[in-house]
Amino acid sequence: MDHAPYVLVFLCISIQGLLSENNSTSTESVHFRLVGGASRCHGDLEMKQKDGNWKPVEGLYWYRKLGNRVCAELNCGSAVSVRDRNTGSERDNWWIRSDCDESELRDCFRSESFVFSSLELNCSDSVRLVHGSSVCSGRLEVHSPQSRSWSSVCEGHLDLPGAQVVCRELGCGAPGLLQGALSGAAEAPVVQTFQCEGHESALLDCGSSGAQTCSSGTAVDLTCTDPDDVRLVGGASRCNGTVQIKHHGEWRDVDYYDPWTLKEADVICRRLDCGSAVSGRRSDPLGPQWHISPTCLLSTSALMDCVRTDSGYTGSTLSLTCSDSVRLVHGSSLCSGRLEVRSNQSWSSVCEEDLDLNDAQVVCRELGCGAPGLLKGALYGEGEAPVWTSELQCEGHESAVLDCRRSSSAGKTCSPGTAAGLTCSGGVRLVGQPSRCAGTLEIQHQGQWRPVIDPRRDWDLKSGSAVCQYLDCGSAVSVNNTQDSAHRPVWSVSVPCVKLTSGLRDCVELSGSYMSSSGVDVVCSDSSDRQSGAHRPGSAHMCSLPLLLLLLLLLLL
Repeated sequence: MDHAPYVLVFLCISIQGLLSENNSTSTESVHFRLVGGASRCHGDLEMKQKDGNWKPVEGLYWYRKLGNRVCAELNCGSAVSVRDRNTGSERDNWWIRSDCDESELRDCFRSESFVFSSLELNCSDSVRLVHGSSVCSGRLEVHSPQSRSWSSVCEGHLDLPGAQVVCRELGCGAPGLLQGALSGAAEAPVVQTFQCEGHESALLDCGSSGAQTCSSGTAVDLTCTDPDDVRLVGGASRCNGTVQIKHHGEWRDVDYYDPWTLKEADVICRRLDCGSAVSGRRSDPLGPQWHISPTCLLSTSALMDCVRTDSGYTGSTLSLTCSDSVRLVHGSSLCSGRLEVRSNQSWSSVCEEDLDLNDAQVVCRELGCGAPGLLKGALYGEGEAPVWTSELQCEGHESAVLDCRRSSSAGKTCSPGTAAGLTCSGGVRLVGQPSRCAGTLEIQHQGQWRPVIDPRRDWDLKSGSAVCQYLDCGSAVSVNNTQDSAHRPVWSVSVPCVKLTSGLRDCVELSGSYMSSSGVDVVCSDSSDRQSGAHRPGSAHMCSLPLLLLLLLLLLL
């Protein structure tokens, strides 16, 4: 048996993997330092260039969670503050993308000239919270100046006054939760017991006793409350209006500088205990604004982690409409999940037997989704909420569930596994070609089918494949930007969002209604290609021609 072809393929894949590995930039290769501050954990941020020289980092678009990533790379504590500082003179800087996520920090920078500001970053010197859901929560670790290492603290070695000092030192709110092993068992050695009075400015200013050991799983976990003071004002209900947040004790409107998607807006709606995000819009600013990174909201439990450095810029204001009375929870998109109805200030599950097609049509319409496509009990888990004591009797034309007639079912309970789960169609299609798996991409939003535009030219095979998989058409073979003969209404979609969710409608930008002649054409592999396992040129498993020739030469030798 001739093994040469198999050896060839193996070598090809192996060498390509090595080349890919060598061409990538690891997180460790990004070098930062803070200069001009009182310690190595305070000052203006600089990043090393490839030639070994250092260059300042511009301060616009930074937020606390992003700064926290840099503090960790510097082996400092948690990020306490980030500030965009005007330098008064122009210079070459590193500029960060506005949609940068902290998990992809290394890919966010580009070099810019004529920049007049820099980032001032303040990291804590001696304490940090790790493995938490926000900057202000996690397992407490203390830095020892002598050993230059981080150590955990036993749950019994920190009391409430000590927790108050830690939260104050980190620039967070008052301690709200103090317990052991919530964010994982201690990996670092354990340090001494702290004896604080509560007024100290830093934990290491407190008295302490000698180091002790503590039982497994009792490393102290701390959550400092940094209340997400957010509200919607000026609307018809508390779930409709202009978004405002309270930061540094001051209420301000939230600006609409970056594109917001329904998925990001939904975070605000859920924090307000409203239903799902239905729509959003720009409105004229009425005063000073707070700036929030929409991208950050998807990866933290605290809105305050995402407040940006204040650039002094005032733009459009963000306004939202959340559903008042219904929501779908634990689904893969905003248009799927277990149905819950809000009544008397609380959320209740609905029994599968009490929801028919007419009821489902009203639910999907109220949420701004497409027609109901799947109605099934327990598909999205058992109901945790109490069962709604009314049975819906919708006719199908109502605009909201609470407009439907209802019959009382006092004391009713659902059988196990019968809490109603609902999937509304997401409204995605490819048109203009004989096959449903090829053509111009259109999305149904707010009841209207429109082509999708790519204003930032971000569409690629990965995002195209998300469309193909949603349509059960395999993977994307090609994705191209197109030009139509005339301007027509279009939807603008966030491509990074498309790569992260199964609900493409979730990624429509809130101000995404435009007139444009542009479009996106997608061609998917059909089912016969997938079943036969055929590979197309350009596949990730194919070798380039020069590499093939090199390998053939090696085999001949």
